[in-house]
Amino acid sequence: MMTDARITIAAAELWLPDRRESAADVGSTPDKAGYDSVAVSDDIAPPDMAVHAATAALARAGWDGGELDLLLHAWAYHQGHDYWSAPHYVADRLGADRALPIGIQQICNGGGAALQTAAAYLMADPGTNRALVTTADRFCAPGFDRWRGDLGVSYGDGATALLLRRTDAGEQPQGLRLLAIASQPASRLEKMNRGQDPFSPAARFDGGQVDVRRTKKSYLREHGVTAFREVERESLRSVVTAALAEAGTVGDDPALRWCVVPRLRRDALESSYVPLLSELTTAKILDTGRTTGHLGAGDLPSGIAELMAGNLLESGERALVLGTGSGFTWSCAVVENPVAAAAQERR
Repeated sequence: MMTDARITIAAAELWLPDRRESAADVGSTPDKAGYDSVAVSDDIAPPDMAVHAATAALARAGWDGGELDLLLHAWAYHQGHDYWSAPHYVADRLGADRALPIGIQQICNGGGAALQTAAAYLMADPGTNRALVTTADRFCAPGFDRWRGDLGVSYGDGATALLLRRTDAGEQPQGLRLLAIASQPASRLEKMNRGQDPFSPAARFDGGQVDVRRTKKSYLREHGVTAFREVERESLRSVVTAALAEAGTVGDDPALRWCVVPRLRRDALESSYVPLLSELTTAKILDTGRTTGHLGAGDLPSGIAELMAGNLLESGERALVLGTGSGFTWSCAVVENPVAAAAQERR
């Protein structure tokens, strides 16, 4: 989706709990586990994590919750209550009484889907000027084994918040400019998280713990690893190519400085993402997940937050930020530090 450089990310925050659980703590090594450690929240529920991240983002931007027109909250796992709306909780805690709360449940690509949805609202609806995107997940026992519950990834707890606004023509934006965001689905892979299991009447009806490893192994026995890798490679190629084209840039543009990858296991990144991305772009790979683990719906927004917190983009530089989630869907955002570009336009 092209944004015509009309959407500004005014602030981005990544909230992480203080505690880390290391690979050694679970009888493994970083090489075998794919991570040095993962972030663990012992007592703070996901919606409250989202409130922490959003409060920090609002303070950084100098905004008030009451100024928000739209709030999208995304998650991958249990938010703390059944048959309940976490987005409305986040809005209420922030004093965002005017904001329309919407939940985005696209598993681990939720942050990318929420960002794309927020951008579409801002571009299409004149009454929507300021939007908040939050994500939050806590992958705790007894329902989830963060280290062994899935293939290719171990899970950390945390939350993110992005503040977006529509920028008027000629206005000097403060923050990062969202140039484009593209998504590529591969719905034929939904069975990887379903396996051969029949539909159940309630959550975890057939077992006390989520076991994605079992359903993925069932799928791979039936269809093969090679078939999945081919779909993954072509989907990743498609989404990156589309995002670059929509942003009006090319893979070897010297201004394209970073390619921020999802917080997957190191071996998963090195076997698929890194070779293909190195083929498609000369941007430097930025892997931020070794000490946090995969953050569920928060991988893509957390990549944007890392860019902003570390001032990793100089004036006029751009970055690709990637996310992926079961289903499957891949998303890719292109962001830019607009200062030099804006100055050049004025000249």
